[in-house]
Amino acid sequence: MAIDKIQSESINLADNFAFTGTVSGTAANTPAFFAHSASDQGSVGDNTYVKVTLGTEVFDVGSCFASSRFTVPSGEAGKYFLFGSVRCQVASNSDMNNSYSAFYLNGSRYVENRMNFLSNPVRLSTNLIHTVLDLSVGDYVELYGAIDHAGASAIEIGSGEKGTNFGGYKIIE
Repeated sequence: MAIDKIQSESINLADNFAFTGTVSGTAANTPAFFAHSASDQGSVGDNTYVKVTLGTEVFDVGSCFASSRFTVPSGEAGKYFLFGSVRCQVASNSDMNNSYSAFYLNGSRYVENRMNFLSNPVRLSTNLIHTVLDLSVGDYVELYGAIDHAGASAIEIGSGEKGTNFGGYKIIE
């Protein structure tokens, strides 16, 4: 016997249910990818954006991530949620005034996150960044980072605790 209407008072939400129909209007959220840095990226110039090197690919559904770059594959234009973080660090005898993370779209800076520490300089920060982009086939997105430091010591994009990472997935057509 088919049930035409279910009322919340007559259904036990602790029961198990087997659905045999088709659910429409949902997306598989692919292509999707996630990668993180495998090692520190040293010798970063002061207050200059550099492309982040992501040496460990955790997953890449749709073969859309290579050479630290996400590229929209054929037939997959749509809206994408992209996220990342850049771990900025300086040597122990120096302080950081600002740290930056940014997404570059097709080679140009699209959105950035700035953290300012001028009143209280730090030696380590992790800048989080996220955005939603309406992308066409062949568009590409890359993660960049920058550090403005107050000394002459080494500055680097760090890999500790997988703090530098980049991922994303398609949300709708």
